[in-house]
Amino acid sequence: MKKNTLDYWVGLFVVLGALALLFLALKAGNMSSLSFQSTYPIELKFDNIGGLKLRAAVKSAGVNVGRVARIDFDSVTYQAVVTLDLQRQYQFPKDSSAQILTAGLLGEQYIGLEPGGDEQMLQAGDTITMTQSAVVLEKLISQFIYGKAADAGANKPAPAVPSESGAMPEGQ
Repeated sequence: MKKNTLDYWVGLFVVLGALALLFLALKAGNMSSLSFQSTYPIELKFDNIGGLKLRAAVKSAGVNVGRVARIDFDSVTYQAVVTLDLQRQYQFPKDSSAQILTAGLLGEQYIGLEPGGDEQMLQAGDTITMTQSAVVLEKLISQFIYGKAADAGANKPAPAVPSESGAMPEGQ
């Protein structure tokens, strides 16, 4: 009888451990908020998507309104084409804009939707044309460094040149 009780508790512990691992895997894969609500696809075009990943959040006013469904490359315009799956319960005007934002300084990237003022709403398959690409931290740092180096060179006084007599100008 004791062995059956022990087997029961070990089995229960193994099942709970498997459920915990499944939960962690879904959290790590950004799939924990899988919803079975109906969605509609919207396309966006960006010059640079930075580190945006599939299943990244789509937020408006801080509320999750969808997920990134697909990321492709348009070989004609040389832009990234991002397809969003927005939840049907959230409707956005046709003149809405989108930008790639970062959660925190070095956090994961997500898409922020800013609603416009148009009376017509986006339909399945529509494209949002007003987009702002991701800010690439490396570019900002290099612009800062090289900008400072260029400023330092511009503010440097010109070297003193002796006159024809060989004497230095006054104040040198």
